[in-house]
Amino acid sequence: QLQLVESGGGFMQPGGSLRLSCTVSGTTLRNYAIGWFRQAPGKGREGVACSNSRDGKVRYADSVEGRFTISRDIANNTVYLQMNSLQPDDPGVYYCAQRHTSFPCSSQPREYPHWGQGTQVTVSS
Repeated sequence: QLQLVESGGGFMQPGGSLRLSCTVSGTTLRNYAIGWFRQAPGKGREGVACSNSRDGKVRYADSVEGRFTISRDIANNTVYLQMNSLQPDDPGVYYCAQRHTSFPCSSQPREYPHWGQGTQVTVSS
């Protein structure tokens, strides 16, 4: 049974860093595109970063470009989201999600049929 489990969320001051993990079981990351999304209270789910497995290309939302990095650890079937220089606009519940295909990468939640339960990120001074 396919399962995605996020971890690593928490509280951080502006300018700080957090690393989120998404561990996948029931399948191998090698074959599927993975995305990270976030949802702030009262807002829709926003694509933050994605990675396709066909050629390894990644994409980022403009709001996180240069601060966030998505990466894969195939051996451990885990995808990471390294978040640096956290800003007051970054808080929310962060989700990882898996597509049915290896390509392309997508920032649209409707393209991802499989989701984790989410992990909360709070940024405050």
